[in-house]
Amino acid sequence: MKTLKKAGIILLSIVLVLLVIVACLVTTIDRTPYKDMPYYGEWKKQMNELVISPDSGTDSLKAGWAKENITPENPVPLAGYGARKGKSYDSVHDSIYVRTFFFKKGTQKVAVVSADLLILPPTVKVLVEKELDKDIHVYYGAIHSHNSIGAWYNTLVGRLFAGKYDPEIENFLARKILLSIKKAAENPQNAELRFHKDIDTADIRNRLVEGDPVEPFIRSLEIRTPGKKAILCTYAAHATVLNSKTIQLSRDYPGVLVDALEKDGYDFAMYMSGAVASMGPIEKGTNDFEEVSREGQNIKTEILSENEKEATLINPGLKAFEIELPLRKPSPRLNQTWALRPWVFRWIFGDSPTHVNVLKMGSVVMVGLPCDFSGELMKPLDEYASKKGLNLIITSFNGGYAGYITADNRFDMNAYETITMSWFGPYNGAYFSEAVRDVIDKLAVK
Repeated sequence: MKTLKKAGIILLSIVLVLLVIVACLVTTIDRTPYKDMPYYGEWKKQMNELVISPDSGTDSLKAGWAKENITPENPVPLAGYGARKGKSYDSVHDSIYVRTFFFKKGTQKVAVVSADLLILPPTVKVLVEKELDKDIHVYYGAIHSHNSIGAWYNTLVGRLFAGKYDPEIENFLARKILLSIKKAAENPQNAELRFHKDIDTADIRNRLVEGDPVEPFIRSLEIRTPGKKAILCTYAAHATVLNSKTIQLSRDYPGVLVDALEKDGYDFAMYMSGAVASMGPIEKGTNDFEEVSREGQNIKTEILSENEKEATLINPGLKAFEIELPLRKPSPRLNQTWALRPWVFRWIFGDSPTHVNVLKMGSVVMVGLPCDFSGELMKPLDEYASKKGLNLIITSFNGGYAGYITADNRFDMNAYETITMSWFGPYNGAYFSEAVRDVIDKLAVK
């Protein structure tokens, strides 16, 4: 009897210890409406206090561009798929780059930087801005290739998705970005801009719910200087034509797209991921790289075809700023009810500051967000900007990262995007959309 009693006490003690451990690790998902949360008030206060400087004088807009090869000398881990378990690439299918546009008007200087990476790593942004001239504002983006280099994220999840951490990769990327900005700024020329909007429904799919609406627009800025022509284009299809079994370094379809544009009339081309969450590419071909070629070439053809919308911006104003985007405390989800506590998130994922990056040139407003932003959220935002006389371009991966931001009616779906990659609770589709509208309102004021 004593033995049984003792065993019962031990068992009860073990159960209590396990319950305490679980309580320390896990909590329920906080479903408090976002407008009732402190972070919402912080955002509104910031926006109310934000002062937008007037247009930068009557000086001519000037532009320049440059690129730097960021292909490592030796193989490093690939970033993008946890299934690879940090494996390094075995060959280089196509080299990777960082590409930069530099714009100057009066005293305002802006660099638009896109890296052929999965994301623009937050730590790399910090390193760049430690060395960068303080009078240059940088608008960051990435092509989101899942076959580009990793080793740049020193966290548990970073090692899972981007391989074993190597600080030299961070430093290497920062040096290359700084060099590309320096070269792009060396001799900017008088520039004229054109905004293009093309529709391409044939190369994109809704990957959350088959057959549901897509974000079909290719939004582009064409930059013309004396005797030269360049383009910055965005699209919402994920650069995931190459799957996890492909162990070659590659830019995926964005690489085919920019190379084709540079062979077909443009002196320089840049690609940035648009609202890619919930949106996938159309994979048609006998192998991965045939599919990559088809996707990139098709998008190029649409860009060069007659535009659905075009606006010429002659000597437009130039404005740029960055503003913090407060969020709910992190709570990575386990299912529709339970989530890990904030301290567990920071231990696993690290702590990445989040912000909104904004660039306005004439009627064009570019908004860079710290996430995979869902293409399902684009239509009402596009219409809202249009009513204000503005042409909206949203890009993802701006040097901060808050996971996937999907439409609120998807929050309780049992899917990778809405469970595994949903880190900051519910209602972020509405909150991020409101933040974009607030930016539009601020910039639409005459």
